[in-house]
Amino acid sequence: MNKSWAIFLFVCLSLPALAKRVEVCATCPSQSIASALKKVEHGDELVIKSGVYKEHDLLVPFGIRVIGEGDPVIDGEMVGTIMTFGADSFSVEGITFKNVGQSYTKDFAAIRVTKSKNFTITNNILENVFFGILVEKSKFGNITNNTISGTRKNESNSGNGVQVWHSSQMEISGNEVFGMRDGLYFEFVDNAEIHDNRSHHNIRYGLHFMFSNDDAYYRNVFSNNGAGVAVMFSKKIIMHHNRFELNWGDASYGLLLKEIYDAEIHDNVFEQNTIGINTEGSTRINYHKNVFLRNGWAVKVAGGCYDNIFTENDFSHNAFDLSFDGHLNGSYFKNNYWSEYTGYDLDKNGIGDVPYRPVKLFSYVVNQTPETIVLLRSLFVDIINFSEKVSPVFTPDDLLDNEPLMKRPTIDVGIPKTI
Repeated sequence: MNKSWAIFLFVCLSLPALAKRVEVCATCPSQSIASALKKVEHGDELVIKSGVYKEHDLLVPFGIRVIGEGDPVIDGEMVGTIMTFGADSFSVEGITFKNVGQSYTKDFAAIRVTKSKNFTITNNILENVFFGILVEKSKFGNITNNTISGTRKNESNSGNGVQVWHSSQMEISGNEVFGMRDGLYFEFVDNAEIHDNRSHHNIRYGLHFMFSNDDAYYRNVFSNNGAGVAVMFSKKIIMHHNRFELNWGDASYGLLLKEIYDAEIHDNVFEQNTIGINTEGSTRINYHKNVFLRNGWAVKVAGGCYDNIFTENDFSHNAFDLSFDGHLNGSYFKNNYWSEYTGYDLDKNGIGDVPYRPVKLFSYVVNQTPETIVLLRSLFVDIINFSEKVSPVFTPDDLLDNEPLMKRPTIDVGIPKTI
């Protein structure tokens, strides 16, 4: 064999095999997804055509494209997990997954991803699921434009819409999640972007994340959830241009912050929640240009909060603008708008000449004795609030906005109103 032929043969043998297309349909050589998966290799396309496929526990060990054509449905028949991916560089799109099995000991999901990277899950419908999309120990994933729903009953027999655990570099965007325990759940997830999602009517939280750092959450809507959004034990978080709305109940809030450090929270709307923001043990949080509208409490600050800054926020028509438990600890309020401010602006510079005291005595009373809330609109409450304003005894005398705004600030929240 001459040298040129040897080189040609070596190059041909070194080239990867051409990706092939494997189809699944009633008249195809592969009439089930399970049988088709035995024919695919890395880089292939698995095309699932129109029809209902009653299958579950489907394992995809190769990096392939799974594509639905003609709105195919995979019915798990309430048995277990429907499809599990355990390889890099895969995608799944255009498929309806329904009827995931339920369990008190196992996390059955419509789509499960484990130890994968560089994957995409997009434009799928997940119905009547226990867990929707469950991702573990993975990175560089994109989960976008999926609709995920469950038949919520109670927390013990419900799962989460999108759950990501011990992963990084994730992008979760454009999804709608409802009827789950938590709409979106993240634990030990770093460097993620969660944006343009709508999470509503979930049993517990619209978004719940813990032990997750350097993440950004923006242009999401969290509405009508059991307790809004919970952010715990994390640092370097950015949350902007989100809507937190209609989260009502005895222990409901738009946003709960617990043990959070170095966060930027700006240009968000908190409307008609029992509590707009409930914060505890959180330090170096910058609250800037947020709208607090018609909440029970706009902001409740518990102990252990240090060096928090509130600037150019809009506090309008809340039952209580602020509840503050403890010392200021380096926190301060400046240039916020308060709808109940009755001061004046003689020099017409847009800033009130008289400081505003946002904590009312009656707010303190209600915190100690919740039943007294029935007196909220009574003359008695007006009298005790006025007396405390004149001579502070129970409320922090140094908790002031010394430069309150006379007009509501212009805040571009970036997303349309949904109420």
